[in-house]
Amino acid sequence: MKTFSEFVAAPEDEGLFEMANLFSKHTGLPFVVWISYKGGAQHDVRVKVSPGPKSTPSHMVSVAIRPSVHVVEGQMSASDLAQLTRWIELNRDVLIRYWDGEIDTKDAIDTLKPIR
Repeated sequence: MKTFSEFVAAPEDEGLFEMANLFSKHTGLPFVVWISYKGGAQHDVRVKVSPGPKSTPSHMVSVAIRPSVHVVEGQMSASDLAQLTRWIELNRDVLIRYWDGEIDTKDAIDTLKPIR
């Protein structure tokens, strides 16, 4: 598990209650991935990453998935970003459909694949 000092992010307006957190056992990643619906967001599809499930927005990294995976707020190591990119590429369609509200949280969680 990562320590908080390894993740640096700026706070955003999006509330954690609007996001579903995915633990390592479901993603295969060494950190927690948070996914959400678009809601009132003015940006394209993003996921957030935190070192653990009990995080505040200031400890999260925001990562856009289109047109290519890239960090938009905060910092991640190159190796963590490479792992996250692999997971996003494996699950891009599900993440976009969830963001767009085409599937619900249970459908998204049931469909997402972990990296091995």
